[in-house]
Amino acid sequence: MKKTWIILAVIAVVILLIFSSVKGTYNSMVSKDETVNASWAQVENVYQRRADLIPNLVNTVKGYASHERETLEGVIEARSKATSVNINPENLNEQSLQQFQQAQAGLSSALSRLMVVVERYPDLKANQSFLDLQAQLEGTENRITVERRKFNESARSFNTYIRSFPKNIYANLFGFEKKAYFEAEQGAEKAPEVSFD
Repeated sequence: MKKTWIILAVIAVVILLIFSSVKGTYNSMVSKDETVNASWAQVENVYQRRADLIPNLVNTVKGYASHERETLEGVIEARSKATSVNINPENLNEQSLQQFQQAQAGLSSALSRLMVVVERYPDLKANQSFLDLQAQLEGTENRITVERRKFNESARSFNTYIRSFPKNIYANLFGFEKKAYFEAEQGAEKAPEVSFD
């Protein structure tokens, strides 16, 4: 009888230890997954801030450069495409993140063309509203860089955690999958050519 109680006690302790291990690991995975989701939400937030600034910037430029219609329409179209790409944080895979990055790169390119147009209008470059919008846009671009870095750090932490043994077993069991990273655009490794002709 005493032996039965000891065996039952040992079995209960082993079950309790296994339960605690699984519970702790699962809760850590959920916590890290939520950190990645929150980081992603912040990335979307700063991209939305940029998208919100663009109509004001375009309208300011439009007043000075009305015959630059093609460039202005290109910026508006790129903004529309960039804001139409939405990613569910639960489905952050390489393909969806790459699609998001391409849309944002198109907007960045259109904004670069807009800034080239601005160089042709000295009065516009001196306009306080334009200068304020340009400063906000530059600040937003810096925020985007910071938030993308934070997202990559939280994704790396999550990925490392779920790929470590024995947590990888639990991750597979509970359906936790690796998160994608923001990566540099193709051709970013080449330095731009500067010519003073």
